[in-house]
Amino acid sequence: MKNILKDLRRTDHKRYLGGLDILKYIGPGLLVTVGFIDPGNWASNFAAGSEFGYSLLWVVTLSTVMLIVLQHNVAHLGIVTGLCLSEAATRYTPRWVSRPLLGTAVLASVSTSLAEILGGAIALEMLFGIPIVWGAVLTAAFVAVMLFTNSYKRVERVIIAFVSVIGLSFIYELFLVDVDWGQAARGWVTPTLPQGSMLIVMSVLGAVVMPHNLFLHSEVIQSHEYNRRDDASIRKMLKYELFDTLFSMLVGWAINSAMILLAATAFHSQGVQVEELQQAESLLQPLLGGGAGLVFALALLMAGISSTITSGMAAGSIFAGMFGESYYIKDSHSQVGVVLSLGLALLLIFFIGDPFKGLLVSQMVLSIQLPFTVFLQVYLTSSRKVMGQYANSRWSSFVLYSIASVVTTLNVMLLVSAFQE
Repeated sequence: MKNILKDLRRTDHKRYLGGLDILKYIGPGLLVTVGFIDPGNWASNFAAGSEFGYSLLWVVTLSTVMLIVLQHNVAHLGIVTGLCLSEAATRYTPRWVSRPLLGTAVLASVSTSLAEILGGAIALEMLFGIPIVWGAVLTAAFVAVMLFTNSYKRVERVIIAFVSVIGLSFIYELFLVDVDWGQAARGWVTPTLPQGSMLIVMSVLGAVVMPHNLFLHSEVIQSHEYNRRDDASIRKMLKYELFDTLFSMLVGWAINSAMILLAATAFHSQGVQVEELQQAESLLQPLLGGGAGLVFALALLMAGISSTITSGMAAGSIFAGMFGESYYIKDSHSQVGVVLSLGLALLLIFFIGDPFKGLLVSQMVLSIQLPFTVFLQVYLTSSRKVMGQYANSRWSSFVLYSIASVVTTLNVMLLVSAFQE
């Protein structure tokens, strides 16, 4: 790590990079980070903290470690090959393998969009009293217009900044409440599975390590066409990308942990279980007083909109990749992917009776699909035919396959616990 940071401070001419020079390489990772401080994460974290206190903090730690490894690995694919994960799967695996796998990835994106649109709808209900169904229609329509006109690029930084400020406010609030840091430290590193916790464990895992973000990260980074440069430039970019991923994922870990800590302190210690996202607005009251509800609802709305945009882009990328194409909203295949993601998610919302439970289940669905995406990714990045000299080492492949195995094992445990109940 020390050598990597040293390399980050140099250019090819051996001059030192300033802080602003390094910052220009931070971008794709932050886009992914927005995806895992979305409404689905809020619901999963508040449920985990309110029902099980500090005991499920380890899931955030494990998920973030997995996320760093997986996102760094899939970014390598985009940098080296100039292909996103979906394009690479289509080109280098048989059709009977790639089509079903990518089909499940599209469905995972639908599940993601469902959570994000629901979050926006809940926010609109809090702000204006609009029923959930009609709030979902408005959220989906607004995002569709932004995606199809590319106007989201004009407000993307503002939305990310606003959501980031709210996330940081949760971290700041840790200094205003009485957190049991001893228990928290044990919770971060000690795996436990309290009775009845498997649904929430899988929801937290699926809310952090999201399949669509693996596709999106590779799409965003391959669009820079680093593969067209010389070997030295590619190697340097691989190092810069690691810094971007580490920084962005650690920010996400801190914000998700803060949500669980605050929920544990505010709700679990009082014996209150969060059953609707609106309850969590009280977490901001120590910081914002009477305006907490308004700011919370605005933050939730911005989080829902920004993360719905990324899930729609991911679906467009996955579907276009099935036809060997990159994401381009003017292309029909990208458009179909976006419409499938937003349209099917909106349709499902009409049949959801409990929005909060819908958020939790949608995140669980992501964790069920995750092993398929990870096994596909590791196969591709371990292949010399695909990656050439940049293929995974045996050790890297072992770590990556172990991550996929852990997620698969947790999925099996979830199914077993479901049949036992």
